[in-house]
Amino acid sequence: MAVLKEKDKEKVANIFKGIEKDVKVAMFTQEMECPRCEMTRTMLEEVSGLSEKLSLEVHDFVAKADLAKKYGVDKIPATVVSGDKDYGIRFYGVPAGYEFNVLIEDIMDVGKRDPGLSNEVMTELAKVDKPVHMQVLISPT
Repeated sequence: MAVLKEKDKEKVANIFKGIEKDVKVAMFTQEMECPRCEMTRTMLEEVSGLSEKLSLEVHDFVAKADLAKKYGVDKIPATVVSGDKDYGIRFYGVPAGYEFNVLIEDIMDVGKRDPGLSNEVMTELAKVDKPVHMQVLISPT
């Protein structure tokens, strides 16, 4: 059963025309998928089918525990967006509602290899010499 409406697929496909470089989406689920895992997988299959620049890999969280650990994934459903390197972009749960727009924007940023930040901000960020762990928690309410 489709998750995205046809008009939304058309909009996203049009946005994805701006993708310049390949983007890899990796999704972690499990053999006996939870309802949110199944919905996430279906959504990501639909999204990844909207551009030749996107590829989707679906991994079993248990069977591919080493890969999940490599990505720092500790719960499912988990979505990793990367390009020629891992930028640390992770989504846990279904990237739906407001998070769907963020997913699309992240795919575009990775596809352009441009975070859209000014040179001044990039210069300041280059000064960070220790690992930083940032989390954004979102509630639909």
